[in-house]
Amino acid sequence: MISFFAIVIAAVLLLSALLYFEKNNQLLPALSTKTALSALFIITAVGQLHVDASGYYHRLLIGLWCCLAGDALLGLKQKTAFTIGLFAFLAGHLFYIYAMLLLPVAGSLWTGAGIIVIVVIGVVIYLWLRPFLGSMNIPVLLYIVTISIMIGMAWRVCGGGLHVVARVMIMLGALSFYISDVFVARQRFVKDSFVNRAAGLPLYYLGQFLLAFSIGQVHL
Repeated sequence: MISFFAIVIAAVLLLSALLYFEKNNQLLPALSTKTALSALFIITAVGQLHVDASGYYHRLLIGLWCCLAGDALLGLKQKTAFTIGLFAFLAGHLFYIYAMLLLPVAGSLWTGAGIIVIVVIGVVIYLWLRPFLGSMNIPVLLYIVTISIMIGMAWRVCGGGLHVVARVMIMLGALSFYISDVFVARQRFVKDSFVNRAAGLPLYYLGQFLLAFSIGQVHL
């Protein structure tokens, strides 16, 4: 099993370097550092001990690979690369949903209350972004729907029968990812500002590493 502390230290160092390069608009160093940092959450997932009959590990791992591809594409900044990267993340979320599908889940009351809140937040975010989307309206709407389903699945798992550490990791991982995407959307469509990256990148990697580490806590 890979050392938790070694992973955390390496991730913090790489994230610090990435934020420095992003702040100074150094595209190639930022892309290289981001790719290395994203590869680290793949290494984290593979290095977790897992006894899992649900397929959670393999499905989540494919989702992480999709997100790694998305990170590389979004780092290129061009519109075509952004669009392909968006669909790579869309595929990643679909595999996260698939990974959570067979995990123990909460009852209908818990699930229903969470879904109402998630739908309302998703609608608000879409209405906020819609005036800025142009030709990206449908892809972004599809993405919002998918990531809303993903966090809804995480909410169901959070109230289910897994060990509490696994439930918290999955829920916080999905929530961090969700919030980070709001900053990505603000950066791409609303306002270009380093604040978006300074807030969004740490949240994104927190989410990915929590999901990767959750593999070691899911025992079915």
